Amino acid sequence: MQRYFLISFLILVVQIALGQTPKYSNEFLSVGVGARALAMGNSVIASNNDVTSGYWNPAGLTSLNYDFDAGVMHAEYFAGIAKYDYMGAAMALDTVQWISASIIRFGVDDIPNTTDLIDKDGNIDYERISKFSAADYAFLFSYARKSQIQGLSYGANVKIIYRNIGKFAHAWGFGLDAGAQYKYNNWNFGILARDITSTFNAWSFNEAELIVEVQDSIFNYAPESSLEITLPRVLLGISREFPVYNKFNGIIEIDADFTFDGQRHVLIEGDPVSIDPHAGIELNYNKLAFIRFGIGNFQRVVEFDNKESMTFQPNFGIGIQFKGFSIDYALTDIGDNSLALYSNIFSLKYSFDRKKSSKNNN
Repeated sequence: MQRYFLISFLILVVQIALGQTPKYSNEFLSVGVGARALAMGNSVIASNNDVTSGYWNPAGLTSLNYDFDAGVMHAEYFAGIAKYDYMGAAMALDTVQWISASIIRFGVDDIPNTTDLIDKDGNIDYERISKFSAADYAFLFSYARKSQIQGLSYGANVKIIYRNIGKFAHAWGFGLDAGAQYKYNNWNFGILARDITSTFNAWSFNEAELIVEVQDSIFNYAPESSLEITLPRVLLGISREFPVYNKFNGIIEIDADFTFDGQRHVLIEGDPVSIDPHAGIELNYNKLAFIRFGIGNFQRVVEFDNKESMTFQPNFGIGIQFKGFSIDYALTDIGDNSLALYSNIFSLKYSFDRKKSSKNNN
């Protein structure tokens, strides 16, 4: 008997893991968290000021309106096949320092495992099919601080990444982010250097689970351990708050993502630098009710008649905030509206002050 067999799904995943270029590593961390940010086309680098700043720009933690802030989000993509979950908490240490912790999971569950479908004698037995999950996890620990310069704050993230494909393969990774925000009158400026030291994922594979014995079979090699590298990228943002009418106010932000890993299919394609611009606007009534719009994912597409056209991704969202509770909704896409269906995203946030909590206890 010879030993062989890799199920088709694992062959695909392993080939991607081994052969992918740095630009496609840890892409689940580019999806985004929080319905507010997603509705605004991920354009919140300069203006974000809640618990999700631990993901978008840690410097934004210094603008929290409460001593404690906690949030959760659940999203389903590709008609519910892939599930994206986020949970985060932030707190003020004193008047100049803040910390937060965030957990992100992006996974596909209940994948059929057919490695044992055929027994050693070559017989097919469907009762031998089991299920497993392929999931990516990220753990972010953030610190932010106000500087001695009026309006300037800065912060950093430590990222621990765990990627798992059932019993067959897993990877551990580590990376760092650094960001800053500067506020001047009604203007906000932001910068985030993501993966500033490059983020490394070390993969290892379970050969015993990947290869089984089958009669009269063809030998396939098991994959070897490998290393993924996520190169740095820089995200810039500028926003402005403005009055609309009476108790109606608004904020508009324009962001640009700079990548340095070769040509990407974005609005400004270059090698090695590509630029992906996006923008968002939020209108609110007395900080109680919100409506949001966003635009991004600009791409040039060549039609069948060889004419070039421009495509883009619109986003929409609403929100309600009352007595520390915030409920936000976004109608958005994972990034390519020609392939993925639009998804309904909900996020919930609760904020409270230490002083108010102690008063209530007394």
